[in-house]
Amino acid sequence: MSKSEDRSPERISEAEHAVMEVLWERGTVTAAEVCDAVCEKRGWSLPTVKTLLSRLVQKQAIETRPDGRRYLYSPIMQRADYVGTESRRLVNRLFGGKAASLVAHLAESEALTEDDLAEIEALLKELKQ
Repeated sequence: MSKSEDRSPERISEAEHAVMEVLWERGTVTAAEVCDAVCEKRGWSLPTVKTLLSRLVQKQAIETRPDGRRYLYSPIMQRADYVGTESRRLVNRLFGGKAASLVAHLAESEALTEDDLAEIEALLKELKQ
């Protein structure tokens, strides 16, 4: 494990990620507001959302503060930081730390559209400057 992985936040599950998406989109919310956004689609109940929020507080991905008889939840972890960490983990785990291998795999499996290729080309040109 590299030093950067040692300092990475604790891993967020797929279910916790769904809750984080609500927080990143809306900012400070109640558990009921998170439930309104995800419960019906995922077949969850309010207690399920509260459990996930509690786990995210323990993982220091979100913070909570009392607001009368309820609690408000806000993201601590920024979405860009999460995406960066997860991207590095994916490349390290599946492609030996080589991002070029990931792009090559996507190209070989025809998962890249012409638009994707144009965006990658433009990004590479920008990075070279």
